[in-house]
Amino acid sequence: MMLTPAAIALYLLATVLLVRGAAKDTLESTHGWRWPAWAAVLLHGGYHLWIARITAGGPDMHFFSALSLVSLGMAVLTTLVGAQGRTGTLGVVVFPLAALLLGLYHGYGHKPSPGLDWRLQLHAWMALLAYASLAVAALLALMLWVQERALRRRDFQPWLRALPPLTELETLLFKTIAVGFALLTATLLSGVLFVHDLLGQHLIHKTVLSVLSWLVFGALLLGRWRRGWRGAKAVHWTLAAMALLLLAFFGSKFVLELVLKRVA
Repeated sequence: MMLTPAAIALYLLATVLLVRGAAKDTLESTHGWRWPAWAAVLLHGGYHLWIARITAGGPDMHFFSALSLVSLGMAVLTTLVGAQGRTGTLGVVVFPLAALLLGLYHGYGHKPSPGLDWRLQLHAWMALLAYASLAVAALLALMLWVQERALRRRDFQPWLRALPPLTELETLLFKTIAVGFALLTATLLSGVLFVHDLLGQHLIHKTVLSVLSWLVFGALLLGRWRRGWRGAKAVHWTLAAMALLLLAFFGSKFVLELVLKRVA
């Protein structure tokens, strides 16, 4: 199947074009990297659709497939927001990550999935969208931390010009967190409505950690609204909440599927 190598090559081409644009300080005026990025996204998504078509059961939501789908969502969001100014620099991390995770799925995925009714499928898709949005927020938080650290130390490296301005980056960070928080809220609510056996489906740890992450993200948004939280505090809270979310979903899936050989 040529979809995977073609998508990986296009992701890497988009990364090279982004790096070159950043080096020449032309990211704001040229967006030549976006066409290979969109092409890679379409091929990436097409590969998952092809696998779903030839595999018995429902859509593949196992460990490597879920990682690949989250990276696909991250690539889509990056390509969308990258149309504005220098936010496309996210792709320097996101696109190689998407290429790597797609390659891992191609090599180690394709496990048959149990048939899921439409309600559980909806719950799973909302979860993946939430993880993708909040993972992008975590990367934005890291970019914000790098810039603030450089400013405090008066260490003005040339590559810092490739990053978006602090105010733009901070605004985008909280918008992305708000979208991800809404999706995570919908995920948790749909889980309450549609999942009936938390213990039998090995979902206790996943649920507890997801709720803790939701509380942290919610507290961050409330602190931003009521007290104007920003800077290092926003970065620390975002990364802490994302760490809980990673443990909730991928940590539990890793242990159940790859260590204990059970269905997560």
